[in-house]
Amino acid sequence: MLTMTRTNECSAQSPCLLLAFELGRRTWKLGFTVGMGQRPRCRQIPAGGVGVLASEIFRAKARLGLPVDASVVSCYEAGRDGFWLHRYLVAQGIMNHVVDSSSIEVNRRARRSKTDRLDLAGLLNLLARYIQGDRRVWHVVRVPTAAEEDARQLSRTLETLSQDRTRLINRLKALLATQGVWLEPDAKFLDELKAARLWDGTPVLAGLHERLALDWAQLQQVDTQLRELKATRRARRRELAPLTGRALTQLQGLRGIGAGGAWVLATELFGWRHIRNRRELGALVGLVPALYQSGESQHDLGITRAGNTHVRRIMVQLAWGWLRFQPESALSLWYQRRFSSGKRLRRIGIVALARKLLVALWRYLETGTVPEGAELKPIRA
Repeated sequence: MLTMTRTNECSAQSPCLLLAFELGRRTWKLGFTVGMGQRPRCRQIPAGGVGVLASEIFRAKARLGLPVDASVVSCYEAGRDGFWLHRYLVAQGIMNHVVDSSSIEVNRRARRSKTDRLDLAGLLNLLARYIQGDRRVWHVVRVPTAAEEDARQLSRTLETLSQDRTRLINRLKALLATQGVWLEPDAKFLDELKAARLWDGTPVLAGLHERLALDWAQLQQVDTQLRELKATRRARRRELAPLTGRALTQLQGLRGIGAGGAWVLATELFGWRHIRNRRELGALVGLVPALYQSGESQHDLGITRAGNTHVRRIMVQLAWGWLRFQPESALSLWYQRRFSSGKRLRRIGIVALARKLLVALWRYLETGTVPEGAELKPIRA
């Protein structure tokens, strides 16, 4: 279900108020106009001051000669404030657009003035062009519903905790290595730390011992939280939306895709996004090549990295796992033919495999066609 529609956009026959936001941590700046080329009416309100916003819209309509019931079209750049403001504006009957800031059309001059007033004027001009039909000025973000956004929190929390666990393990090993001691942070770590000796046979000094014990306690806490969250993930599976639950079940039916990867793909992408083609899918994840061509000069700048970082990260991990658990699949054989020689070439090729695997999984979910040569997990009795 879309949270944003375009049925109420104003036309030349029905003048409307255009509103652009510059969202800051302490203050919001508002820009109002009724069309292109006009000096905007700029106002400043406290951050989050939606009560003041209604009065500013009323005053702007009166100042710009619009009727009280004139429609309002607004926009702001996606960022720290997320989507709550969009939902509030839509609830107030305002047609709002959340804009991908990296897609906004800008002047190519390297040195150009930048102020909040100029930013507001630029956004208002682009908004006026957008509602007149010019869809090239920027890309509008597909806003998830509150439930769809909330479903992503569990997998993102697990990802954060996994990163914290890796950071703590690396710090424990690095601190010991500075003293010429090598210990594995396993269940016997504290006992082995007490028995450890430095190069001259002396025990680990008290200050370092306390720091290592504190990091070890944090690691144990993170491990406990990870186990609890994974149990919660298993129990919460029945609460997912039907489309998300179906995608999760299908993805986990393939060998090489576990619960973690399936949850990220289902909640971040396949469970609520309507994807039209493979190019759109690659752009959503940032796994499409960025090409540079000017005259006779032409080369590849690598992938765009402009999409969902969580999906892009998990797809690279799934690509390595696919080579291990699906070695006879067409994708794995293609990778071995093209990128088997050299570590650098393998690292480059794994990104290409991740993109191909993502497209294959999308087709698998859409049509039920299993990727060529891939094996399904055995059904448990």
